Amino acid sequence: MTPRTKLVLLLLCAAQFIIALDFSILNVALPVLGRDLGMGQADLQWAVTAFALPSGGFLLLSGRIADLFGRRKLFLIGLALFTGASVLAALAWSPAVFLTGRALQGLGAAVIVPTGMSLLTTTFAEGPQRERALGISGTLLSMGFTIGMVLGGVMTDSLGWRSTMGLLAVAGVAVLAAAPVLLTESRHPRRPRIDVPGAVTVTGGLLSLIYALSTAAEQGFGHPDVLVTLVAGLALLAAFVRVESRADQPLVSLPMLRRRTVAWGNLAGLTTFAMMSTAVFLMTLYLQEVLRLSAFLTGLVFGVQGVVSAVAGLVAPKVIGRLGARRTLLTGLLLQAGFTATLLGMGTGSGVWLALTSVSFASLGHLWAIISYGVTATSGVPDAEQGLATGLVTSSQQVGITLGIPLLSAVASAHIAALRADGSGFADATLGGIKLGLGLDAALVAVVALLVAAGLRTVRTTRRG
Repeated sequence: MTPRTKLVLLLLCAAQFIIALDFSILNVALPVLGRDLGMGQADLQWAVTAFALPSGGFLLLSGRIADLFGRRKLFLIGLALFTGASVLAALAWSPAVFLTGRALQGLGAAVIVPTGMSLLTTTFAEGPQRERALGISGTLLSMGFTIGMVLGGVMTDSLGWRSTMGLLAVAGVAVLAAAPVLLTESRHPRRPRIDVPGAVTVTGGLLSLIYALSTAAEQGFGHPDVLVTLVAGLALLAAFVRVESRADQPLVSLPMLRRRTVAWGNLAGLTTFAMMSTAVFLMTLYLQEVLRLSAFLTGLVFGVQGVVSAVAGLVAPKVIGRLGARRTLLTGLLLQAGFTATLLGMGTGSGVWLALTSVSFASLGHLWAIISYGVTATSGVPDAEQGLATGLVTSSQQVGITLGIPLLSAVASAHIAALRADGSGFADATLGGIKLGLGLDAALVAVVALLVAAGLRTVRTTRRG
């Protein structure tokens, strides 16, 4: 890499890191935030959902618009929107203003993530250079989620919850100042029409699905709002597939999804992000609600995980160079599943060291899976379609992070409520719900690892033939 391309990589990774921070930095601060703004316990989920809805719902559309009208231009617009929204959230004087800021942050993130990844993959040629760039980007993305939880606790205790939003605003200004100097424009060689029916159905479907699962985490899957939006979301996504199969210039190229590397790679990516973010969330509950650790000590546990993740990200390109992307992906998924399963040995009286060790090694596998799935899902795709390919990659990441936590936390919450109804104490019931969530988490990752192994083995066999 030249000095300039190194700076470009640093800039794009910094943008991804900021978005990852925003996903988790408020988790520990929610109770304090609620008291300050007068938000009830039932309303606190909207501090997360208001960001998750637009950030997951508009990803594919943003990636396509960037392909057509300029990735650099859209990247700068997304950064400006995200930075301004962070200032609004930091200064919020009412719940409505705060939630508006969070929603605008999510919309900015939906633009930054796919455009940033497209700029990265078109800047670095396929091969070792791109693998290294994706490795660094994936490492920082995963670390951002973890470090956000650490910073959230420390900053809330020392400076108040508003400082977390202020940090995002300051970081956004720094990246926005450097981006126009370092980035060059990149767009699709032609300017095809935007697939409006596809955009409406996929955006509406993702919004409905994310809303349904986020609401189910608080109100259960039997609530009317959840059922209606869940059915609507699935129907719209089914309609999206039908629309795309008939569109002259589709938003998502179905032939691309027929590439086994793209399809299986993205399934692996969605799963590893969804289940690792869920494991971190459930472990936060365990450490704070069952073992009664402070936010600071909880942060130290995840700080160790962050160090392991950094090391894993640095060595991942070498592992890929030795084993290949396919074997590294499968190894990473199996490590993540196996060490998540060991967390089922936790108890109500002890488990800090088990939690620290298992979460850290699960994160090592997670990082290997992240980097190798990014390499797998974008390999062999022409530059003209990199926006679509990276849009799928980033959608897998963001939708995974968005859907995993509400889905399994809803299952865990229902089990906790059932155990409490049967007379179990708070700690025992909470631990039982967390273990159920972690068990399902490990099982899903293991099953997907087997499916991906079979799917990518077919690719290798076909290519040899």
